[in-house]
Amino acid sequence: MDRIKIYLADDDKEDREFLLEALDEIPLRTQVTQFNNGVDLMDKLFSDEVLPDVIFLDLYMPIMDGFECLTDIRNFAKFANIHVIVYSTTYRQREVNQLKEDGANQFIQKSTSFKTLKTLIHKSLCNTSLSNELKKDNEFIILK
Repeated sequence: MDRIKIYLADDDKEDREFLLEALDEIPLRTQVTQFNNGVDLMDKLFSDEVLPDVIFLDLYMPIMDGFECLTDIRNFAKFANIHVIVYSTTYRQREVNQLKEDGANQFIQKSTSFKTLKTLIHKSLCNTSLSNELKKDNEFIILK
C-alpha cells in the first residue's frame, strides 16, 4: 500500500506534534507535510506539487481558520477528491453541521489522551481509505 499523503494545518505546534506522534504509532504508512496556518496550506494546494489524499484541518487558526480553508478547498474542482478532516477541542453541534454542509468529510474532537487520539486518527484514516475504495464521498463521520 502506498503512503497516505497528509497535509496537517494547525497553528498550535504542540497539537501538531501530538498528532504526528499518534500518526507514527498507527499501522498505516503516512507522509505528512505541516502548516501552521491556513494561508500556507492554501498556497501549497495551489502549487504544482501532487495533491494530498487527506487534509487534517484545525478549526480555529489565526489568519485563515478552518471554515475559510474548507470553503476555499471545496470551491475548486481540482480539490474534490481530497478528504478534509476538521478537528477541534470543542464540539458544537451547530459548527459541526456547518462543516458537513460546507463539504468536510469528517470531524474529530481533539483528545488530551494520547491513546484516544491515536484510536480516533486510525479510525479516521481507515474510514478515509474505505471511502476512497468504495467512493462513499458523501458520508460525513463524527469521531469523538
